[in-house]
Amino acid sequence: MGLDLVRQTEEKVKLIRDNLKAATDRQKSYADLERKDIEYEVGDKVFLKVSPWKKVLRFGKKDHSHVISTEEIDVQPDLTYKEEPIRILAREVKELRNKKIPLVKVLWKHHNTEEVTWESEETMRQ
Repeated sequence: MGLDLVRQTEEKVKLIRDNLKAATDRQKSYADLERKDIEYEVGDKVFLKVSPWKKVLRFGKKDHSHVISTEEIDVQPDLTYKEEPIRILAREVKELRNKKIPLVKVLWKHHNTEEVTWESEETMRQ
């Protein structure tokens, strides 16, 4: 009786995994049909979103209302620029197991309030 139960459970788990994989594959194929490569041309204006915490860059075409004058940002030859914090909006302590990490919510120069980020207080002191 016990072995039959184990066998039936294993079969059901395999069936569930197969169904999940089929559903995931189906969703991916639908998404791939809608996905287009973004093509840029010389002179296109793009919005560059930088996340200093995660070191993530995202490129995308945006409306002209988001264009920042190139005179305002000192872009280096390697296409990097220095982020400048303007104000600390809040403080918080994140607890990970036995470690406490003090965080600060930072408003950055050239970014609006929707783009504030939580940074390690230690990192901000450097």
